[in-house]
Amino acid sequence: MRPRTLEEFVGQEHLVGEQGPLRRSVARGHLGSLLLWGPPGTGKTSLARLLADAVGTKFGTLSAVMSGVADVRAIIAGAQEQLALDGSRTVLFIDEIHRFNKAQQDALLPQVEDGTVTLIGATTENPYFEVNSALLSRLRVWRLEPLTDEQVSTVVRRALADPERGLAGELGPEGGVGLADDAFEHLVDIAGGDARQALNILEGAVALAESEGARGDQGRVAPRLSDVEAAAQQRVLAYDRAGDGHYDTVSAFIKSLRGNDPDAALYWLATMIAAGEDPRFIARRLIISASEDVGNADPRALSVAVGAAQALDWVGLPEAQYALAQAATYIATAPKSNRSGAAYWAAVADVENRGALPVPIHLRSATYRERRDFGIGKGYRYPHDYEGADIDQRYLPEELGERRYYRPVEQGYESTIAARMAARYEARDAGRKQGGPRRQSVPGPEVDGMKAGSKIMQTREENRKKLARTEKQDADT
Repeated sequence: MRPRTLEEFVGQEHLVGEQGPLRRSVARGHLGSLLLWGPPGTGKTSLARLLADAVGTKFGTLSAVMSGVADVRAIIAGAQEQLALDGSRTVLFIDEIHRFNKAQQDALLPQVEDGTVTLIGATTENPYFEVNSALLSRLRVWRLEPLTDEQVSTVVRRALADPERGLAGELGPEGGVGLADDAFEHLVDIAGGDARQALNILEGAVALAESEGARGDQGRVAPRLSDVEAAAQQRVLAYDRAGDGHYDTVSAFIKSLRGNDPDAALYWLATMIAAGEDPRFIARRLIISASEDVGNADPRALSVAVGAAQALDWVGLPEAQYALAQAATYIATAPKSNRSGAAYWAAVADVENRGALPVPIHLRSATYRERRDFGIGKGYRYPHDYEGADIDQRYLPEELGERRYYRPVEQGYESTIAARMAARYEARDAGRKQGGPRRQSVPGPEVDGMKAGSKIMQTREENRKKLARTEKQDADT
């Protein structure tokens, strides 16, 4: 059922429609080297053949899965001979070109460059990641889109009605095929924009119906909805954990969480689980979203996401789907703020622009006397000694002035944080007007915590050594 002309080609109107660039190019007799990038079953191989036919060139084909440099060189040698004999050119079509390694791709460069062959590559993977830049610079990349349900319907109807190449003639069962509306619609739906998949399912459903003698009133084989379901086995998910399907689906999941749509988030979550995605990857994305998109608007979101990841470790799939779904719906419905992350990246920009500025003297560590003798740590005031456990002193380097990175939004819990920060700034302003901050009215413990902590750890180590010696003596005796 491959199309024999560009007029028969279904889909990709943006490329081969009446005003499509490829249609107009071959109409002028010109075909440059190009790369067809798109999902399976969208017509990449058929389109390559039709383009070669349209400009009247010889068509050579290789599969990168089965071929190597020797096969490439053999076709190139034939193309050079043909060009020398009668001036005719060759189109070299390489399916799954991303499967070629760098050396194999490099072997194509001279002949593509000098026009010995017109290369048409086909790939289901992003060529900007999978094809080396030297070859890619010599190709024009064209993106093919999945077929619409209407276009898949056209392909299926042609297969049902065509007496020469379809199921209405010798290639089909005696009497032809009649597909009920519900079975037809289900077949188109589960094909997922893949014409090859649609034809494979149709062929399998017809075989099942014929073997069971399922025929309609006019004697035609009549595949039922159950036959279509059996032939398909299950919906074929347009998802590849290592390819664009992976990145596109993850992107949709993340944007649904960010966009406050729990239903879409659950759909994309289910899609990833069904396609075999590593659930730990999903859990990591939930944790990232909890901080990146929810942040301090609802600090509990991070705890829920981490809890889901821990639940996954404890119980695994399938039960952990409940925890992942709980985290996804919580994050999707939580108030949103990206201000924590935005504040951090603003600080990063200052670090990159100015480098690591010196730490102010009063903030430096003064844990031994020699440093204190040189004024290290001098002037630092301990916030807990003052009302509100806050003291107005400089914590940023002088060169940054009064930089403000974190500006919370008036939403969710972050509105509480914003109010707290505003109250603190007001208290500091009031303290400056009153001649300075006021100390705590209730004195704290008259104990140096650092000294006490150091002493108890020293005592602990001495006791551990004594215990170890005693245990060794007991063991020796």
